[in-house]
Amino acid sequence: MMRELLQQAPSLGNIMWFFLAAVVLLAVLLGFVTYAIYFERKVIGWMQLRIGPNRVGPLGLLQTVADVAKLLIKEDTRPKHADRALYTLAPILVYAPAFGVLAVLPFTDKIQFADLGIGILYYIALSGITVLGVITAGWASNNKYSLIGGLRSAAQMISYEVPLVMSVVGVVLMTGSMNLREIVEAQRDMWNFIPQILGLGVFLIAAQAELNRTPFDLPEAESELVGGYHVEYSGFRFAMFMLAEYVYMFGMGALITILFFGGWLPPIQALDFIPGIVWFVLKFSVYIFLQFWLRATMPRPRADQLMSFSWKVLLPLALLNILVTAVVISYQSGMFS
Repeated sequence: MMRELLQQAPSLGNIMWFFLAAVVLLAVLLGFVTYAIYFERKVIGWMQLRIGPNRVGPLGLLQTVADVAKLLIKEDTRPKHADRALYTLAPILVYAPAFGVLAVLPFTDKIQFADLGIGILYYIALSGITVLGVITAGWASNNKYSLIGGLRSAAQMISYEVPLVMSVVGVVLMTGSMNLREIVEAQRDMWNFIPQILGLGVFLIAAQAELNRTPFDLPEAESELVGGYHVEYSGFRFAMFMLAEYVYMFGMGALITILFFGGWLPPIQALDFIPGIVWFVLKFSVYIFLQFWLRATMPRPRADQLMSFSWKVLLPLALLNILVTAVVISYQSGMFS
C-alpha cells in the first residue's frame, strides 16, 4: 500500500497518511526507548547481582517513565557564552537523522515506509550527519570538556564508519543490490551471516563504536570527560541526545537483522506460517540483549587503542572480506574457467 501511494501524485490525504504513519513510528520508538532503558537496567543488574528498578510502578516498570518526566520538567539551562543558535541546533542535528534512517528499513514484506533502490546508501549517508551534530554540540557549548568530547566522538565515529561501510560491500556483492528488501529476499535459501561471517564480525564491532556504546563509549566517558560533548545540556535537550542513541540502536539492530539474518524470513521454510514480524522481532531482540550484555561485562579501552583497532585491524579485515567475496563470486560465475 505504501508503494502504491508513492506512485500517486501527492495529495492532502497522502500527506496526512504519511504524517500519521510517522507519528505511529515515533510512538513505537518512544515505547522502545523507554523500556529498552528499563530492561537494560534489569539485565545489567541481573548480571552484576544487583536488584535493578523495582520501586516505581509494578516491578519498577514506571521507573524510566519517571526519569523521562524529570527530564521534561527540568530547567532548560544554557551557558552564558555559548553560541545560542548552534547550541539549539545541535540536538536536532543528532536526533533528526536517527529518526530519518528508519524510513528505508523493511520490517516485513509489507511494513516499510520507503522502498529505495539505494537503501543502504541512504542509511549510511543520513546517519553520517549525526557527526556534525556532535561536533556542533561540543563546540557551541563553550566548554573545554565538551569540545574534547565532541572531537573524540567525531574521530571515533568517522574512523569506524569506514570499516562499517566496507563490511556491507560483501553483502551488496552477493545480492547485486543495495535495496534492503531485495537483500532480505535473496536470503531465502541461506542467511548472509554464514558466507559473510567475517563481514558480520566487522560490522558488529564497528556498529558498537558508531553507537558510542560500551566498551566504545569514550566520547561520553564520565570518569574522564565529566559528560562528553553534551555535558552543558540539560532537560529536554539532553533527552534528545539520549533518545538519538537508543533510536540508532533500534536502527542498527534492524539493519543487522536485515543484512545478515534474513530480516522477517524464518530459519526454515516449514516455519513460514509464523508471521514475519515475529521472526524480525526475535532476531532484533537478540542484538539488543547483546548490547546490554556488552555494557555489563566489557572494560573500556584507551583512546589510542580504540583508534588503532579501527585502522589496523577492522579495516584490513573488511578489505579481506571484500576480496574473498569478489573472488568467490567470480569463480562461481565462471570468470576463472
